[in-house]
Amino acid sequence: MKGIISKNKTKGTDFCGVNSYYYIIRSDLGCYMQSSDFREALDITVLSLHPACQNGDHYLGSGDGYFYIIKGKSYRRVSNLTTDNDAVVYSLHPNCQGGDHYIGAFGKFYIIFQGKGTYRRTTDLNQNSDAEEYTLHPNCRDGLYYFGLPDHYYFLKPVSEWGVEYYKGTNFNKDECTAVYSVHPDVVNFLPGGLSMTKGPAFGIWENIKTISNDSNTPVTWQKKIVKKVGYNKEKMTEITHNWKIALSTSAESEGLRFIGTNPEKGTKISRGKVVSKKTEKIVNKKTATVNPKVASLLKNLIDFEWDFV
Repeated sequence: MKGIISKNKTKGTDFCGVNSYYYIIRSDLGCYMQSSDFREALDITVLSLHPACQNGDHYLGSGDGYFYIIKGKSYRRVSNLTTDNDAVVYSLHPNCQGGDHYIGAFGKFYIIFQGKGTYRRTTDLNQNSDAEEYTLHPNCRDGLYYFGLPDHYYFLKPVSEWGVEYYKGTNFNKDECTAVYSVHPDVVNFLPGGLSMTKGPAFGIWENIKTISNDSNTPVTWQKKIVKKVGYNKEKMTEITHNWKIALSTSAESEGLRFIGTNPEKGTKISRGKVVSKKTEKIVNKKTATVNPKVASLLKNLIDFEWDFV
């Protein structure tokens, strides 16, 4: 598998914007990324996602500082995805249900129906107030994820020869595009399928351990111990998170973390073996390198996601 996985294939994953920050929600990882600029990867922080805020069908934000989490025929409004503060649940108006993407921008809510090639604009998802419907311009129909900020809305474009890019505009009906930006690799790494873009696709192969033949009528007993090897190259994989600030509240799941060279309680320690000292020219044991357990857990979950799509 190579390429960014679209929203309709990854439940609980979405983009949204609140005030001046962009957010990428990853319910499957139990966390979300916050950044003030996807193009330059500014102010990146990874925070834990409150259980009540996980596995939403859609996520969107508003200019008044609230996040909206849509599940089925209702939505939850919170002021903080980590603490679930100020949580209130409302019913979703029937005319506002069934959208492929939801965004908040310009003080309104937009519901995108990609299959129909239309979008609905309303000031209230519960009452469907001031509702109007527009045709979605052909150039704005193929977004993988849609999100908004107070004065613009955006969508992540399908991967092209130019890599991962996102569209910035002010009118999806008239295709009033103001810019197209490349997504920084540090942000791409957090996207579903992002590692396949920056590190190459995950793959598996069968290896022939041994072949034996028996032309006689006498049964032959043969046993072979097979060693399963899992893990990753620490030097390469920690490049993924070198520009991320992992919030202290982000959980470090130790279950299933016992792959080669790791200790989930103390962090990841990977021995480098014996090397020749540049100073003494003698063989010495090279020091181990330690990775924060939160980072180790997040890396494992990101890698596991890539394997799920092999």
